[in-house]
Amino acid sequence: MAKAIKVENLSKVYQLGEIGTGTLSRDLERYWARMMGKEDPFLKIGEVNEQSTKSKTDIVWSLKDINFDVEQGDAVGIIGSNGAGKSTLLKILSRVTSPTTGSVKIKGRIASLLEVGTGFHPELSGRENVYLNGAILGMRKAEIKRKFDEILDFAGVERYVDTPVKRYSSGMYVRLAFAVAAHLESEILIVDEVLAVGDAEFQKKCLGKMSEVSKGEGRTVLFVSHNMDAVMRLCSHAILLKNGYLTGFDNTSNIVDLYLRSDFGTTARKDWPENELPGNDVVKLLAVKANDISGNVKDAFDITEDVYITVKYTILSAGYKLNPALNFFNANGINLFDSHQSGHTVSNGQTAPGQYEWVINVPGNLFAEGTIIIGVAIVTHDPFLIHVHIPETIAFTMIDKGENNPTRGDYRGSMPGVLRPLLKWESRNL
Repeated sequence: MAKAIKVENLSKVYQLGEIGTGTLSRDLERYWARMMGKEDPFLKIGEVNEQSTKSKTDIVWSLKDINFDVEQGDAVGIIGSNGAGKSTLLKILSRVTSPTTGSVKIKGRIASLLEVGTGFHPELSGRENVYLNGAILGMRKAEIKRKFDEILDFAGVERYVDTPVKRYSSGMYVRLAFAVAAHLESEILIVDEVLAVGDAEFQKKCLGKMSEVSKGEGRTVLFVSHNMDAVMRLCSHAILLKNGYLTGFDNTSNIVDLYLRSDFGTTARKDWPENELPGNDVVKLLAVKANDISGNVKDAFDITEDVYITVKYTILSAGYKLNPALNFFNANGINLFDSHQSGHTVSNGQTAPGQYEWVINVPGNLFAEGTIIIGVAIVTHDPFLIHVHIPETIAFTMIDKGENNPTRGDYRGSMPGVLRPLLKWESRNL
């Protein structure tokens, strides 16, 4: 497979604050250093370590020593927290800005949708901007004309096509900008998270078009998003950036799992050292894990799969009827539900000191895609007393592979929502 993009030792440095009178002398110093084959003094004062992209000077590394290749026709997600360097990387790949060091080799024409307002002339009409963007890509007028009606239909701005785009709302602007980028004949499509401006229906439409562009037309797609479900659905591979460094490039499910676990600082298993066991003089937690039916700890589960939460604990004082409680949250901090054991299903009366474990079965076809965070508590109900409560104990990822999924049926589009239970459907003749 041919390489569409090759990035080697890519770095980007910015200078904070206002440019002062010393800029010209610094530029001359850098030029002379290059002529003499010496190290760039601008880069030397900006040296940083891996824990921070900021030095003690006004120099900031937005990207540092980035290396990766993208195959032609591949759809690659670029993820990371705010300030990780995602938008800077896209701007360099789109040739909006130049790298400080390193090289980028690109095979083919690029259509980019970066920030709202990029690429369109505000005084020109929508029609004129479509033709202008096509000309910039090197397309003939006849080629643009052939695509024009399709672009307008996708964007839904036919009524305003001869109005200057400076009068468009942000939503109209993004719809037309995306339609132009996706429909004109470029080999590489680069999309930043400007899609967040559009409504949910248009976002779904855009994801469908990007999938068609990549899988159906064999064009390369780079997609920056904080929506992990969208990245999982669209991209076969993903890049993880953190503080300007590339910390992972792998298949999408592995990178999303790495990002979510590093973001929350939790994994699918938690064991406490003996001298740090949470609890009181009645009960202490020993370990909590998410596992499959065979007891194997897993960081990712298919949404059709049963998840087992195993809570291991030690009772120190007799005379208490102890009960487990679980809190279930998604990546946005939404409390999906809580679960408490009821009646005599787990503990039956007073329990003697010793080590025990609870195993809680969460049935498949309940969670939607995304990260699930588990909080664990041990309580007594009469009188009510919380002996221990750890809000973010473990976390794991639910993945929708889109195959043999009974909650989808034959539907293959986006399925929003925080839960996806398998409901009973019945058809009746009336």
